[in-house]
Amino acid sequence: MKNRALSEATWILGTLAAGWLISLALFPVLSILFAGLLLFTLYFFRNPERVPSGDESTAVSAADGVVTTIDEVDEGEFLKTKMRRIGIFLSVFDVHVNRSPIAGEVTHSEPKPGGFLDARDPQSSILNQSRTWVISGPVGTILVKQITGAIARRICPWAVVGDTLGRGERFGMIRFGSRTEVFLPMDAEVLVKLGDRVRGGETPIAKMKPQKN
Repeated sequence: MKNRALSEATWILGTLAAGWLISLALFPVLSILFAGLLLFTLYFFRNPERVPSGDESTAVSAADGVVTTIDEVDEGEFLKTKMRRIGIFLSVFDVHVNRSPIAGEVTHSEPKPGGFLDARDPQSSILNQSRTWVISGPVGTILVKQITGAIARRICPWAVVGDTLGRGERFGMIRFGSRTEVFLPMDAEVLVKLGDRVRGGETPIAKMKPQKN
């Protein structure tokens, strides 16, 4: 999936490149704007390699960004239990590829229609368009929620139900500013605090407890 992010920008890059060529011929000054937008789009859709920190019981961040929420919620839609939630805000300058916090199988993936509130608004978790993933592995079951924002208008899923993901493996992206939430078991030890900057697929966010047989 190394080049998958860039493929999501094909039509955007094509449109900007055409605009640049046309403006270069007709309005040279305007071509500077198109060139800037073209370069920013290439930068936005970057997809760097990441190496997860810690061992298999260490859940890594699902996204790049800043931790804006750490709380406990009753997750009543999918796992139907109380969980620890870590919310991460992604600005337009962050990598927007999402990665699996743990190794496991995708057992559920479901989109939800909604609005486009600012992703920094806690209500965006409830009201915005989103996609929820349930990933179950040897260290437990977690839930990851991709949430659109005021600028982000499209969630791009790359994995499907039944896929097995490695810890830190890419499973999708959100185009432009957005929010990603990770729901963990209540006995997981949270390793981050509010305001921390995290890197998807790399930064440890929680220590999972051994599962009882």
